[in-house]
Amino acid sequence: MRFADIEGNESVKAALTGMVDSGRIPHAIMFHENDGGGAIGMCLAFLQYLNCHSHDGGDSCGSCPSCNKVTKLIHPDIHFVFPVAGGSIISSGSKPTSLSYVKQWRELVLSNPFFTESDLNEALGIEGKSAIIAVSEARAILEKLSFNSLEGGYKAVVVYLPEKMNAEAANRLLKSIEEPPEKTQFLLITHAPEKVLITISSRCQSIRLTPVPKSRSAVNANVAEEQDLFRELLDALASRDWLSALEVGEGIAALPSRERMKSWCRTASDMLRNIFLLQQGLDRLVDVPSGDESYYREIAARLKKPFSRQAAAHIDRALMLIERNVNQKIVFCDLVNKLYIIA
Repeated sequence: MRFADIEGNESVKAALTGMVDSGRIPHAIMFHENDGGGAIGMCLAFLQYLNCHSHDGGDSCGSCPSCNKVTKLIHPDIHFVFPVAGGSIISSGSKPTSLSYVKQWRELVLSNPFFTESDLNEALGIEGKSAIIAVSEARAILEKLSFNSLEGGYKAVVVYLPEKMNAEAANRLLKSIEEPPEKTQFLLITHAPEKVLITISSRCQSIRLTPVPKSRSAVNANVAEEQDLFRELLDALASRDWLSALEVGEGIAALPSRERMKSWCRTASDMLRNIFLLQQGLDRLVDVPSGDESYYREIAARLKKPFSRQAAAHIDRALMLIERNVNQKIVFCDLVNKLYIIA
């Protein structure tokens, strides 16, 4: 993956290449993306540039052995950590780690670097499970970092969703993130930086990736369904049609798994962000599927200005309750009632 292969975020690319060129590289960088924002591609482009044997005009050459290994996700000095749980792919008696699912991880990243958290859980066969980054992952990382680099360059750890890291795992990694071994790089990808333990996030250089507008045809079927459900809910709220809003709430609660319900909450939060930006006149930061701009402008005009901020808090709480296995019909009926009041 080269920077040239990534659309948008030109200032981020310039900052990352500038870090490498100047030799002033933060030992830990945390990328904040929207779910499905493709931050994994930016991480791989950065690592490829960092380890490339022949930089070419502000980008990696893309053809040296190191570049090829990064592109194929087989570089021996780059390690990936992501939330896991026991599932159908691994034996029931074993304690899963990211290494247990490395084959599925590679296939997913190579086929779709814009995968969502829901896509990952589906690829790992752990839909409906509470995936976490446990202390066993931290021990495995520290063991790998204790060895010398096999390629003679940087050793790197890419942590996808550090907000799913439990306190024990974070405490194990804290010292290494704060004072890593020489030529060691930590890259974190988060969807919710406010949920990352402060002891971790405070030691990282934070970089926000601006969403790149995608056509509606490029949005996967699950996300498209979630977007349609939220649009129906917003239309009902803006029209003060309480019964229709409750019907949409029933539809959300009827999604096939808790993972899909959690994914709906994240999709709704992303859509609220765009509505909020339009209401504030920050059109250039808006990320909506091509052809949907008129709808977003219309609904932004119909809803009260405080709605997006207040609704985001209610949806975040609904997500938390679903994660805690609260009855989904109660959660989404309550959510609809709260959103109706503030719309």
